[in-house]
Order: sequence, then C-alpha cells, then structure tokens
Amino acid sequence: MLYPVCRVKIKGATVTDKKLYYDGSITIPRDILEAADIQAGDMVDVLNLNNGARITTYVIEGDEKTGEICLNGPAARFFEKDDQIVILAICLMTEQERKKSRMRVVSLSDGNLTIKVEGKHARHEKGI
Repeated sequence: MLYPVCRVKIKGATVTDKKLYYDGSITIPRDILEAADIQAGDMVDVLNLNNGARITTYVIEGDEKTGEICLNGPAARFFEKDDQIVILAICLMTEQERKKSRMRVVSLSDGNLTIKVEGKHARHEKGI
C-alpha cells in the first residue's frame, strides 16, 4: 500500500506577485527549490495563512536569489501580494519508506531571501 506523506514543508513564505492570465502554477526561485528538493513540475499544495485558501498546483522554476514567489492562473484568485503562505510537497511512500522518512522543513524570511533547512537530508543554510 502507498501512503500520501508530506516530504517537504516550506514555511514563512510571502507572495510577491500574482499573474491571473497565465496557464496556472506557482513560480518559486531555483535556490528555494534546491533547498527543498523540489523540481519544476512537482505538484504542491499551497496554503494561504491570510484567508485559509488551499490549492494544489505544479511548480515552475523562477530565477535564483530573487525571493519572488508568484501565483499564476486561476490559483492567483486565492492569493494577494504579501499574503503569508505554506507550501507542502506531498509524495507516495510504502510503509517501510514512511517509517524511515523525516519531513524536510525549509524556513524562509527576509522577503524569501533567507533560507534555513531542517530535516534528515538538509544540505545547506543561506543568509543565516
């Protein structure tokens, strides 16, 4: 049996832009994606702390070290600039994988420019 598991949580993120007339997705800078071990095309849940909205969308890689997190397409209707968000990357794991797994937590601050990584496979800290 496969179980849905949250493998990555990005917290402390701030929406910097939204583009309604776009195919859909969330644009996240490459340095944040690398810290979180998320790739372009991965599906993520995006939770809006300001209004309680929760959407599922795919990731587009943005320019590195810009701090720009942009909601695109229909998802943009649920977010405003400066909204605080949480991004969750979910995967399917077997029971054995699930027992060995530990969620990676990526904390953002300073306009999404400071990245702190916690978790089993943490690779680096930037800006701390």
